[in-house]
Amino acid sequence: MTARILIVDDMPANARLLEAQLAAEYYQLRTAPDGFEAIERALSWQPDLILLDVMMPGMDGFETCRRLKDDARTLHIPVVMVTALGEREERVRGLEAGADDFLTKPVELDSLLARVRSLVRLKRLLDEWRARGETARALGLAGERLAVPSVAGARALVIDDWDVGAQTIADALAREGIAADRARSGAEAAPLTAAIAFDLVVLSLSLAGDDPLQVASQLRAGDATHEVPMLLVAEAGDRAPMLRGLDLGANDWLTRPVDANELRARARNQIRRKFYQDRLRADLGHALEMALTDPLTGLYNQRYFMRHLTGLLDAQPTAALAVLMIDVDHFKRVNDEHGHAIGDRVLRGIADTLRGNTRMFDSVARYGGEEFAVVLPGTNQADAVGTAERLRHAVEAAPPISGNGSLPPLTISVGVACTGGHATTAEALMQASDLALYEAKRNGRNRIELAR
Repeated sequence: MTARILIVDDMPANARLLEAQLAAEYYQLRTAPDGFEAIERALSWQPDLILLDVMMPGMDGFETCRRLKDDARTLHIPVVMVTALGEREERVRGLEAGADDFLTKPVELDSLLARVRSLVRLKRLLDEWRARGETARALGLAGERLAVPSVAGARALVIDDWDVGAQTIADALAREGIAADRARSGAEAAPLTAAIAFDLVVLSLSLAGDDPLQVASQLRAGDATHEVPMLLVAEAGDRAPMLRGLDLGANDWLTRPVDANELRARARNQIRRKFYQDRLRADLGHALEMALTDPLTGLYNQRYFMRHLTGLLDAQPTAALAVLMIDVDHFKRVNDEHGHAIGDRVLRGIADTLRGNTRMFDSVARYGGEEFAVVLPGTNQADAVGTAERLRHAVEAAPPISGNGSLPPLTISVGVACTGGHATTAEALMQASDLALYEAKRNGRNRIELAR
């Protein structure tokens, strides 16, 4: 998983060390020597993650983080503070300033990479919701940007078989206005998560009767909990399961003995982020469905698709991105021989197939008539062709739709265009993919062609 990382440190040797560690993992890197330049570069470059030194002259890391999180243009960027100070008070101070995590010098590579992967995954999801929000605002379908929500009234699930530890966590959360339910095992947690919409899960990595990592994996895969932030509680020095838990999808962690202030700060950050995402989804859902979706298929319409594509390109003009233009082969014959009712069923079926074979952050639209379009953020040419081939095969392999007589086999032709070269605007990408689609149809249909 590649990502853009901004390293902020007034000591060139420290910055070079982090650069060397991250460059080996193929991350895109930039540096800033102080907090003022860090804010400027965060605004102009929009990194996926900021590694921020605490002790800097002029403006320290705490103030830099606070300013980044107070600005609507940068508040969504995860910040990991890097410090030689290991005291809990410093961690709490950083978390209160809005930091997403802490690393203590000397930075251990496995800890660094685990946090980077976890936070970049989260930012990618939030980026997609933010992009959809900007699209809706540009079209006059959403209100102002959301303020930072309060966590009062939130509900947490504490999974811990140690009574004293579980009560300590519940008491600390209660002082923040967060109600806590208790489960002693994954089996006890299952009916609770099915019945209650939790805003946070606090999971002990010291469960005696369960494999806590298996519990974490099940929570992340569950329909009711796959987007609920998960906070791990590890024994001091128990790094291996904590790092594995982050890779499995946990969002944050802390060690015993649990400091109440640190727990509340970490819980508050995670719940606020969830509330922000929940409110984006709720506010956008109805407006977009009514004004920006095709009533026949439920997919986005051309108006939304073009505005969303333009927004993605404007936000990250150098990022990899691909567009697929898709046409249903011989669709006129279906309408002429079987009627428009069957034709509509064919279009709905193909829409369902396309939607079911793309990622949650891809956007699928009915572009017009029997044409569909798909935008694939963060996708290079090879992966775009692979996706197009998967969609082509899925349509061809779908169960036949019954009609008045024998329907011809349903197939699609696909034109693929990627950013780079001449295709740098939404209009250029669509024109390139449309020309590639024309070539696919001219060369026999049921095939894929790349834009030249």
